[in-house]
Amino acid sequence: MRETSYRAPSPLVKLPARIVVMLSGRGSNFDALADACQEGRVPAAIVGVVSDKESAAGLEKARRRGIEPVAVARKAGEGRASHEERLVDAVRQLGPDLICLAGFMRVLSPEFVGEFPLRILNIHPSLLPSFPGLHAQRQALEYGCRVAGATVHFVDSGVDSGPIVGQVALAVEEGETEERLSERILGLEHRLYAETLARVLAGGWELHGRSVRFPNPGAA
Repeated sequence: MRETSYRAPSPLVKLPARIVVMLSGRGSNFDALADACQEGRVPAAIVGVVSDKESAAGLEKARRRGIEPVAVARKAGEGRASHEERLVDAVRQLGPDLICLAGFMRVLSPEFVGEFPLRILNIHPSLLPSFPGLHAQRQALEYGCRVAGATVHFVDSGVDSGPIVGQVALAVEEGETEERLSERILGLEHRLYAETLARVLAGGWELHGRSVRFPNPGAA
């Protein structure tokens, strides 16, 4: 990877930050982030929720929190570029400082990522770079891993391939099932995402190649 250097200002943006959450499913991590913002653990407010699926359960969770979500479903026969441009427009109109993917199941194009450089975070239920993509917990169990976990990373145009920002691990238990491991990792995700988002917003971190270095290393 070409060497890239960037030093984030401190704080990263004017606080409280404006966060847009993108989701495709139940919105569990959206709920956790919303709680963290309301409780003051993250200096931000979620100003919008955007989904590529009209049936996503997370849309109703947003409404219950007083956030009117936006569903941008792909139309029959619509190309990816056209659909993604409508997604970009929906997000851009909300004026986010950062975008948090929370179970958003589409790979974003270089054009989308280029609209918000180093401003898109994602959470994934594995210790990346191991087991990107779908069914990460199943992949870990089939591989015989003794340790699993979750990762928050900056988003690039690959599949869970952006620079790692935060990780947390747990031991795989004897006889662990995919469902049980997924449940245990999800609990870690909720804490990790909020803690890592707060650290990113605090600023002062540096990106050197793929390495994200925080001024006070240790947590997350």
